[in-house]
Amino acid sequence: MKKYISIIFIFGFLFFFQSFSAQDTDSKTVDALVNSQEFTFHAERANPTNYDVIRVMNSMPNSTATRILDLNGNYTVEIKNNVLDVVLPYFGRSFKANYGGDNSYRFTSKDFTVDKSQNKKGKWVIKIKPNDVNNVDEIIIEVYKNGKAFTSMRSNDRQPISYDGFISKNEEVKAQP
Repeated sequence: MKKYISIIFIFGFLFFFQSFSAQDTDSKTVDALVNSQEFTFHAERANPTNYDVIRVMNSMPNSTATRILDLNGNYTVEIKNNVLDVVLPYFGRSFKANYGGDNSYRFTSKDFTVDKSQNKKGKWVIKIKPNDVNNVDEIIIEVYKNGKAFTSMRSNDRQPISYDGFISKNEEVKAQP
């Protein structure tokens, strides 16, 4: 009986890691996307740094003791045709009153600089500095060889926040006749 349990455990373990490897992207594709500077970062999880938000999350019923929020929406950072389009949620403390009621990062920038570098292991670090957005200082996207990415937002009027996700090719938008 112990033999069958160990065999079932091994197969379950292999299927678990196979599902993760199915989401990975080829390293040459990742390099081509980063070099073209036309890609989309899709946020899957948010990692707030504010301990008040973390305490509220932990006090909710059936919550886990982590500080990671799973995102179900379509939250992206898209670089396309020299336009930076950011739609990301924000969880944390803002140091400036926001009269619109929307606390998220939602902006489009046409004046920004991109600085990218690659280390010996193949990880890309992309630093984006929007010049025409007054509350965002810098966006740092770390892209790994398998297409997974880690994005952090540094703002002038909010605490920092980071996001986990992946990058992909921009979606083609067909023009309506």
